[in-house]
Amino acid sequence: MHPAPSVILFTTLSGLGFGLLVFLGLSFPPVTGWVAFVFFLIAYALSVGGLLASTFHLGHPERALKAFSQWRTSWLSREAWAAVAALVTMGLYALGAVFLGQRVAPLGLIGAGLSLATVLTTSMIYTQLKSVPRWNQVLTPLHFLSASLAGGALLAGQLMPAAILLLLALMIQLGHWSVGDTRFAEAGHTIASATGLAGGQVRAFSPPHTGSNYLLREMVHVVGRKHAVKLRILATLLGYVLPLALVLVPGAGHLLGGLAVLSHVAGMAASRWLFFAEAEHVVGLYYGKRG
Repeated sequence: MHPAPSVILFTTLSGLGFGLLVFLGLSFPPVTGWVAFVFFLIAYALSVGGLLASTFHLGHPERALKAFSQWRTSWLSREAWAAVAALVTMGLYALGAVFLGQRVAPLGLIGAGLSLATVLTTSMIYTQLKSVPRWNQVLTPLHFLSASLAGGALLAGQLMPAAILLLLALMIQLGHWSVGDTRFAEAGHTIASATGLAGGQVRAFSPPHTGSNYLLREMVHVVGRKHAVKLRILATLLGYVLPLALVLVPGAGHLLGGLAVLSHVAGMAASRWLFFAEAEHVVGLYYGKRG
């Protein structure tokens, strides 16, 4: 699929923001007053900023509110409701921590759970798509959740949990790439199955049309193997290995922690670009772009 900047920003920033909200809801770090204000400001800037970025990928952003009406069947709608519930709950929790110097533990726990649920619903938007076999696997939600928690731990200054979560997220990331590389072939999609013309060898006589269209712009994007390998190495080093090394430095303080966060964000942006660029949509079969 074609990697739109808006969805890369959305999945990268909102994951970090809601990951930080999870840790703040669990009182890690146990901050109050203006220190808490700064932490919540960062969390909300990332969460809300990421959500707003996602609307720029809509054909009609002014209709975004209609997403709330389809919660029974749409993971996008469930994500919208989960995000609002998480932001409102954590907003109430933040008011107590910042202005009253009180962290209401039950409210924080609920807010942390809702924040995690928001990341899960985001991941399920992609996981449910059988038309994109690379995404349609159990490691997709695990990838989103682990990356969000690892980034949240970094932002919250929880260095040892961050180290553990970064290592876990790295293993899941590598597994997602490995499994994803075989998913399209394992799904058995061919031009014959796509057209329903079974019973013989099927090939395209001519392209469906001579010009470009929405499907070609959004759903068909082929990444060169060498290019993908380089980006995977970059995502691995910047997103996981370097931040892990930085937080494990004895006595690592704010400077190294800040560098670890910046490195992780850059690496996750590369990872998200690949997440969309390597997604082989079955519609590509109609255009001779898949096997």
